[in-house]
Amino acid sequence: MKDKIPPKQHEKTKKGDNSTYQYFWSKTNEELEKEFKTDLNNGLTAEEAQNRLKNYGTNELVQKKRSNWVLFFKQFNNSIIYILTATAIITFVLNHYPDSIVISAVIIANAFIGFFQEISADNALDKIKDLLVLKSYVVRKGRRTLLAAKKIVPGDLVSLEAGDSVPADLRLITADNLKIQEAVLTGETEPLVKSETALEKIEVPLAERTNMAFASTAVTSGSGFGIAVATGMNTQIGQIQQDVLSVKSRPTPLMKNLGRLGIALSLSIVFLAGILFLIGFYLEVYSLPVLLISIITLIVGSMPEGMPASVSVVLAMGTRKLTQKNAIVKTLPAVETLGAVDIVNTDKTGTLTKNEMAVTDVVTSDDEYEISGVGYDTPGGISNQQKKVNSWENISSLKWLVEIAGQTSDASFHKENGNWVLTGEPTDGALTGLYHKLAGKEPGPTEVDSLPFDSAFRYSARLVLQNGKKLLLVKGAPQTLLSLMEEKGGRPDKNFWNSKIKKLTKQGKRVVALGYQKVSAGTAQINPQEIGYNFNFIGLVGIIDPPRSEVKDAIKQLRYAGIKVKMITGDDPDTALAIAEKLEMGGNLNAITGPELEKMSEKELAERIDRYAVFARTTPSDKLRIVRAQQKKGHVVSMTGDGVNDASALKQADIGVAMGIKGTDVAKGAADMVLADDNFTTILSAVKEGRHVFDNIQKTIRFLLPTSFAEGLIVVFSILLNQEMPLYPTQLLWINMVSALTIQFAFIFEPVEAGIMARGPRNIKRGILTKADVFEIAYVSVLISSLGMLAYELVTRQGVSPVLGSTMTLNIIIFGKVFYLFNIRNNHPVFSRYFFKNRMAFYIIALLLILQVGIIYLPSMQKIFHTGTIGFVYGWFLPAGVGLIVLVVTELIKFLKSRLYNTLLKRKKL
Repeated sequence: MKDKIPPKQHEKTKKGDNSTYQYFWSKTNEELEKEFKTDLNNGLTAEEAQNRLKNYGTNELVQKKRSNWVLFFKQFNNSIIYILTATAIITFVLNHYPDSIVISAVIIANAFIGFFQEISADNALDKIKDLLVLKSYVVRKGRRTLLAAKKIVPGDLVSLEAGDSVPADLRLITADNLKIQEAVLTGETEPLVKSETALEKIEVPLAERTNMAFASTAVTSGSGFGIAVATGMNTQIGQIQQDVLSVKSRPTPLMKNLGRLGIALSLSIVFLAGILFLIGFYLEVYSLPVLLISIITLIVGSMPEGMPASVSVVLAMGTRKLTQKNAIVKTLPAVETLGAVDIVNTDKTGTLTKNEMAVTDVVTSDDEYEISGVGYDTPGGISNQQKKVNSWENISSLKWLVEIAGQTSDASFHKENGNWVLTGEPTDGALTGLYHKLAGKEPGPTEVDSLPFDSAFRYSARLVLQNGKKLLLVKGAPQTLLSLMEEKGGRPDKNFWNSKIKKLTKQGKRVVALGYQKVSAGTAQINPQEIGYNFNFIGLVGIIDPPRSEVKDAIKQLRYAGIKVKMITGDDPDTALAIAEKLEMGGNLNAITGPELEKMSEKELAERIDRYAVFARTTPSDKLRIVRAQQKKGHVVSMTGDGVNDASALKQADIGVAMGIKGTDVAKGAADMVLADDNFTTILSAVKEGRHVFDNIQKTIRFLLPTSFAEGLIVVFSILLNQEMPLYPTQLLWINMVSALTIQFAFIFEPVEAGIMARGPRNIKRGILTKADVFEIAYVSVLISSLGMLAYELVTRQGVSPVLGSTMTLNIIIFGKVFYLFNIRNNHPVFSRYFFKNRMAFYIIALLLILQVGIIYLPSMQKIFHTGTIGFVYGWFLPAGVGLIVLVVTELIKFLKSRLYNTLLKRKKL
């Protein structure tokens, strides 16, 4: 049996589904060397490495490829498709080929949409796979060798240099001024300072594991060595891929509602047809062939086969409108899902904030100041107690602080596509930004020498020549500089400075101290041992990635719309909470960290999830658990993100929203919608459009069902009353076809109703139709069908031929649809200022009437559809009068419903 490394690469936590390391960060170098059976100086031998490669596999991200054909045919496996297929077959058998073609096209279009959605998800996985580095330097048998990264095994000694990508998850054993950019995992853009020191705590958040380096992250400065503790699918990036794979595609709320509605309608129609067939057969109302044709006509006439096409067109129109607003929707149903969302989870950095570190506070021994201007390209100023400071250059301490900030920063800015882009560290960028905002020029003095920042002493320094004198300018951690002053005989007011530091850190700000000391004219190099002598501690700056100016109002409007905004970030909880409070994300905001989440079971998390508005120090797996817990509580969840670390949560959410500019390809591949402008406020527009889309879908269905049922009821009443049917099967099919091509699309142009955002998210459990809607569908169906049959009976008794009577009844159904359309368009009275809001409805009605003229008066159409040349009174005036009756009745009931609603609302307020 082959010898295996004692520690497993992963072990399951006691609670939850997250995998975690065996706490390698808490182990000493000697413990690591023993556990991994490796040599910290010489690395593994070639033979041992080969054995481990066989045991553990290659250092690659693998995934099981699915057949594209299987994926495609899988899209046909749902109840809605079954119903549509049955309808298409029926219409084909009845030789009504246009309907059959339209329905078949809808089936195939839906299949392709679902297919490309799943292909997109697979592409996201491929892009994660591409993140792993191809080659890396590894020490084996004492020699530093460039090796294919996929051959790295647990226990290998890996070398890291500035510019390298980390090839596997490493436990660092040396770190020389090492900084690693871990945004791909944490979402935070500030590179993290790394060390080799073992951590005392066992449970440490991912972002605080300072002696670990993770696969696919990038070394920005320094160097180091680390032992590979996890490779391939067992790395943190591999865990993200496994999480993405574990997420199953979920039907959207609209698709669930439509599925239930479609099944209920189909079963009801088929059940009614069966009962009616038995009654007709028993009573011998018609001969068997005629009865069969009548029953098939009933099914086809009652089945709203135009509903899927109408819904698809409404969704497509919503998609087009959102594209114009910089929201690119990848799947049609996702448009409406936004209208049902009641929780928006969002990343902090780059979404709620600018992802541009900025100095917001300046503290000197004399006073405190606020710096205005959010972002690199925004002009700013300085104020004191909300009063603008115009002559800041005349305030000695303030002038010194700004000068030191500009002189000690290595960051610079350049323009790309009209935007300022930072080159350098974000903290340095904030100091350079402060200098440019206030001084408005480049730093003047000449640099003589510099001492870069080192995690060992936590400060940096620059020796400059200014006005013929040499000065040593220093920036760094406040406690470090205060301690250096004390060691060199200084007496700083530590109580004063500590209180100011505490105040800024409590606000979630990074605090940097700035100061200077004079040196002799002959000094040519910086001597770290001399820093602190006669040191002038000038002051502090508070640095934060400030909130976007437009986000606060967007959050306020989302809350007004009944949507809660939650922050999920890898950042520090104090910083995250401070940003949340500034953005007014809610009252009594509570934060919880990733390690605290890990201690909860899935059940506990679901029970407590609504208590928190801020989730800090989260891992990618934490984000996935949060979204799932919210969904278990019945929420419809939107997730926004831009990083690889967001991919699994984006895919799990009811609608994932990725950033288009700063977002990674992985995030875009996993999301349902992409914000082309990276603007959080675009979500507000998308939610509004989502609700608008659902309104129009609901109106379309409320319109289609009673008019379809009216056709079916004419058949029902004819059989039950043993009367001749006033409509021929081909005429019923004509009504369905002409409606599908014209009038039912009128709703896609209906404008947004006032107060749509005040309603709150729709209740997805309630379905598409309310009890009031069902009542309306029932009485309108009976009204149109009974008026049609009554008119047919009256005119045929007066000697009008059955053909002309049938032609008149055909027009009655059409005019009933037209007048009912005006009633259902909005909640306002039909004759109001909203009457002409939807001008397209009038063009569509005109087209419908032209088609009606064609079917009635063209000889070729008369033969196919059993129509006849009819006069104005019976053919047009009487049908229009019947349509007017439908409008009057429905408007009266709308008025009574409105009065009842207002009365109940007043009682509720009292």
